[in-house]
Amino acid sequence: MIYHDLPAERLPRHYVLQNCLWIDKEGASENTDVEIIDEKIVRIERGGRINPSDSDTATFRMENHLVTYGLCDVHVHLRQPGFEAKETIYTGTTAAMKGGYTAVCAMPNLHPTPDTVEHIGEELQYISKDAAIKVYPYASITIDRKGRELVDMKALKEYAVAFSDDGSGVQSEDMMRKAMEEAARLDVIIAAHCEVNDLLNGGYIHDGEYCKANGHKGICSESEWGQIERDLRLAEETGCRYHVCHISTKESVELIRRAKARGVKVTCETGPHYLVFCDEDLKDEGRFKMNPPIRSREDRDALIEGIKDGTIDCIATDHAPHTADEKNRGLKGSAMGIVGLETAFGVCHTYLVKTGIITLQRLIELMTLNPRRIFGIDVEGEANFSVFDQEREWTVESDKFASMGKATPFEGMKLTGKPENLIYEGMNIKLS
Repeated sequence: MIYHDLPAERLPRHYVLQNCLWIDKEGASENTDVEIIDEKIVRIERGGRINPSDSDTATFRMENHLVTYGLCDVHVHLRQPGFEAKETIYTGTTAAMKGGYTAVCAMPNLHPTPDTVEHIGEELQYISKDAAIKVYPYASITIDRKGRELVDMKALKEYAVAFSDDGSGVQSEDMMRKAMEEAARLDVIIAAHCEVNDLLNGGYIHDGEYCKANGHKGICSESEWGQIERDLRLAEETGCRYHVCHISTKESVELIRRAKARGVKVTCETGPHYLVFCDEDLKDEGRFKMNPPIRSREDRDALIEGIKDGTIDCIATDHAPHTADEKNRGLKGSAMGIVGLETAFGVCHTYLVKTGIITLQRLIELMTLNPRRIFGIDVEGEANFSVFDQEREWTVESDKFASMGKATPFEGMKLTGKPENLIYEGMNIKLS
């Protein structure tokens, strides 16, 4: 295992985490003890005290610290192979570790595209060599993400966590229907970047007040929700498990809410930036440019309602690093994408939990439990934990990021709550 220059020490085979705030699928419990033997959880005492019979057992006091299964991000771009000037498996998983993640799902915007067993095998070689945490690769839905020819899902199924043409919406209804029919047959997930190309019209930020007032070209909301509407109908007809990536509009939330009520097998994610910002906050800087764009206040408020009522299942970063040159060209000229792995917990804890919008337990559901459940990344019983200091105050300084990408809309913001340690595969890794 690689620790990427972070301080790490081997834990004893038998130890107890004492008096922590523990959150799992059973709920949140204070003053909880967790006993671990040989990297497996053997006992959890909620509100109680474990007194190990083994005198050699180590104990670690965890007062005022949150302990939970490691965060899981189902939407990250690690850029390798093919785009190593932006990010590598090494730097991307270092950033993930520092953000409190023990598992990430890597999107298929790579060269070569992971559209065959041979191509995804190349990616897996880099992962095996350089990843510090678990990395689960996506395979593409279509060959080279071009939307014209379906990949061999059956052959790729054992290597891929799900199938996505992320960065490109599947434009053809017939192609998406074929993909969903095959995915339903194989019981795999289609994770869709929803975007109608014919509605983009050269836009690059939300088609709202800021756009009009400053002479920019806008991306209409229908370019997202129009394709979601189509795909929900196809998912309902085929019985496919369908996951919608990075939703950003109020219409998307309502369409998914209604589909869930009808029993459609749909889940979805949004990102921290869509829950904090609206287009009133935009500046003509590349760090505010991503796809889909930051939208209106009404859209942001609808997304917040979606995470409160369970319509939205996951918070994912869409961590998308680029070179400094690619992000230094303002809103019009910069590449789409921002980084997010190292700020996600602090942002969400500060703006959603500390403000009383959601509980800490709900945040862990959105960032750990639901992503693992939906994508089959289950670590229950394994002693891989994230440890957070909920009261630690810190300032976002991108020049200190482990990621090669530095473009973040949260630059300079003061946050409360920070990952402090990872307990991972028998090691205690100090994060900050």
